[in-house]
Amino acid sequence: MDKWIERGLVASRWIMAPFYIGLMVSLLVVLLKFGQELVHYIENAVALTGEETVTGALEMVDLALLGSLILIVIFSGYENFVSRIDGADHVNWPSWMTKVDFAGLKLKLLASIVLISAIQLLKGFMQIEKLTDRDLYWLVGIHIVFMLSSVLLALSDWLQAKAGHGEE
Repeated sequence: MDKWIERGLVASRWIMAPFYIGLMVSLLVVLLKFGQELVHYIENAVALTGEETVTGALEMVDLALLGSLILIVIFSGYENFVSRIDGADHVNWPSWMTKVDFAGLKLKLLASIVLISAIQLLKGFMQIEKLTDRDLYWLVGIHIVFMLSSVLLALSDWLQAKAGHGEE
C-alpha cells in the first residue's frame, strides 16, 4: 500500500505540466501584446514627445521583463517539480536554464517583480501630472513592499544557507 501511495504522489507531479504549457501560451500572448506596442510605437515615432518616447520604451521593457519572468517560471518550475531537462546536447542553451533551484527561482522571481514594479513607478513619475497623490503613494508603497520582501527573502535564504553550513 505504501508503494502505491508513494508512486501516486511522485506521479502527481505531472499534474503541473499543463500549468507550464499554459504559461507557454501566456508567453505567446505577451509576445502578441509586445508586437502591438512595438507597431504602435513605430507608427507614432515621429509625433512622440520625449516623455512619450521614454514611456513607450518602458512599456516594451516591461513586457520583455514579464516574458523573461514567465520563461524563468516555465523552465525552473518544470525542472524542479516535474522532470529534469537534459541540456547536455544543447550547447547554445543558457547555462541557468537547467540549474535554477527553488531558492534561486524565488529570488529571480522577486527580482523580476521588483524590476517590473520599478518600471511602473518610473512610468508613473513620467506621467506625474496625470496621477493623483494617492496613485503615486500606492505605486511607491507597492514598490517598497516588493523591495523589502525581496531583501527579507534573500536574507532568510542566506541565514538558512549559513546555518546549513554550520551543521556540516
